[in-house]
Amino acid sequence: MNYRKLVFLFGMIIIFSSASIAQSYKYIGADKCKMCHNKADKGAQYDKWAAGPHAKAMESLSADEQKNPKCLKCHSTAASVDQSMVATIKVEEGVSCESCHGPGSIYKSATIMKNQQLALTKGMILPEEAVCKKCHNEESPTFKGFDYKEYSAKIAHPDPTLN
Repeated sequence: MNYRKLVFLFGMIIIFSSASIAQSYKYIGADKCKMCHNKADKGAQYDKWAAGPHAKAMESLSADEQKNPKCLKCHSTAASVDQSMVATIKVEEGVSCESCHGPGSIYKSATIMKNQQLALTKGMILPEEAVCKKCHNEESPTFKGFDYKEYSAKIAHPDPTLN
């Protein structure tokens, strides 16, 4: 009987500690990503994002739509996440890096980013089709189909130093 209680207690400790770690991830905004991801020799990912449709997602909405939670859930990273996870990201930023790559507060440091496996344990996610389809789907009033391969190529922003 004591063994079962001990196993149960240990399980609960793991669950609660995992939840507290997960909640410590915060959305910090594209400006924090820009510090490292805007160098030409590394692919200028920030500039590619800033020139693309995701950075301009809020601009595509009318004034009324910019207040509508149904629209904001896909047009603004800051408006679409649990507000307790918002650190320095702003609604006006649109669809930021962190919509696709996860909240960056913990994985943002160069030491962590140099090790992809470590970054993945610190909140970074690798975008895949399912991530995109959270917004690019039939719920959108402007949806005209979504070809992941075609559209992901249009917004590609690889880091040439990783090849």
